[in-house]
Amino acid sequence: MNADVLVVGAGPTGLALGIDLARRGVDALVVERAQGLFPGSRGKGIQPRTMEVFDDLGVLDAIHAAGGTYPVGMIWQEGRRLGVHHMFDPAEEGEGEDTPYPKGWMVPQWRTQEVLLARLEELGGKVAFGREVVGVAQDAEGVTAHLASGESVRARYAVAADGGRSAVRRAVGIGMTGEEVDPAPMLVADVRITGLDRDNWHIFPPREGTGDFLALCPLAGTEDFQLIARFAEGTAVNLSPEGVRRVVAARSHLAASDVTEVRWASDFRPRAALADRFRAGRVFLAGDAAHVHSPAGGQGLNTSVQDAYNLGWKLGAVLRGGADAALLDTYEEERRPVAAGVLGLSTGVHRGEVRRGSATRQLGLGYREASLTRETRTAPGPVRAGDRAPDGTVDGVRLFDAFRGPHWTLLGAAGHVAGVPESVRTLPAAPEAYGPGVFLVRPDGYVGWAGDTAEGVRAYLARVGL
Repeated sequence: MNADVLVVGAGPTGLALGIDLARRGVDALVVERAQGLFPGSRGKGIQPRTMEVFDDLGVLDAIHAAGGTYPVGMIWQEGRRLGVHHMFDPAEEGEGEDTPYPKGWMVPQWRTQEVLLARLEELGGKVAFGREVVGVAQDAEGVTAHLASGESVRARYAVAADGGRSAVRRAVGIGMTGEEVDPAPMLVADVRITGLDRDNWHIFPPREGTGDFLALCPLAGTEDFQLIARFAEGTAVNLSPEGVRRVVAARSHLAASDVTEVRWASDFRPRAALADRFRAGRVFLAGDAAHVHSPAGGQGLNTSVQDAYNLGWKLGAVLRGGADAALLDTYEEERRPVAAGVLGLSTGVHRGEVRRGSATRQLGLGYREASLTRETRTAPGPVRAGDRAPDGTVDGVRLFDAFRGPHWTLLGAAGHVAGVPESVRTLPAAPEAYGPGVFLVRPDGYVGWAGDTAEGVRAYLARVGL
């Protein structure tokens, strides 16, 4: 088997990358060692920035239809409701033209993956299930991945999106540095349950002298609840249906028989870890293969999808656009600092040091200090090169509609700019909220270049293969 890009892992990261490459005409093969998609709800929170990414990838309507808003928390004690608990700071409530998706959206991970797979197949892409990568070799021309079946895949580049225990990361010798966020083991399960309403996220605090926390969250778009339980350090977590039922009965007013079905269960110990590098030659790391988060902040899946979004256009530019391969060096430069910062955030949320709010929405993340960013204005306004390009309206055109697709967009240049190819969409102005200037928006929705006039934009475009 041969491909331009081999993507190892069909989780949200690998599927999002497959979609981005497919729409750029890049021959990508996604391989997955399992026989099907991941079956659990684990990464259920989709942050506002990821909703914008999904808008661009063409899956937002399906994601909206598959999920719903987060319910308000309800605290219980001895079978009585004590009161509500707001999981998110009021910063989540603001909405304006520049931020059309201000709130987090809940979709079980298994359903997100179904949506992404359907979009990938719609674009002509595919996933080869039951293909486990057991070895990787590379040379000056490409990568050869050896599969457990005895087959091999030859590709010009490979991307490890195969999770926190990434076989590809180990094969290329990249280390991972981390810390234990919480020594207490956790249980997460998808259950069907009676006796609880679906209007609240039900929280059963630890009894005095114990750490036996329990939460049951109704999963939007399904009949399931996600169960999360914390255990004392050193406890062996029982993942059997009977074990899950006993936890519910011991920590709530519900009976074991109220858990009518256990659909999936897993245990984990919260940790935070960051790969020492995000690249080894022609092999790139993305998602959990590059960074592992506590689930408390709802950051892991979102950071992972945005890794794919950053890498996809760069691979496309090199493989199909004629850009110099040095453009790929900017992937690690841009994404590793973001991942490091988000790891600290998710750990802080887990430990109760940080509230879920503006920072967890990921709208403020950007690349101002990166080498690919060029801010040339004498007096930059509110939106600077390296920042996320906000939504807005110019001459009746919504910016996110103008951005949608694999192209670049030039805002604020009146008339045709010499040397700018027709593939770059041009709008005569930028919204007032951007401040004065001309803005070149990258395919991943960040301002790559900004100037007082359009002078200099041609040289910048040449650097990225346009």
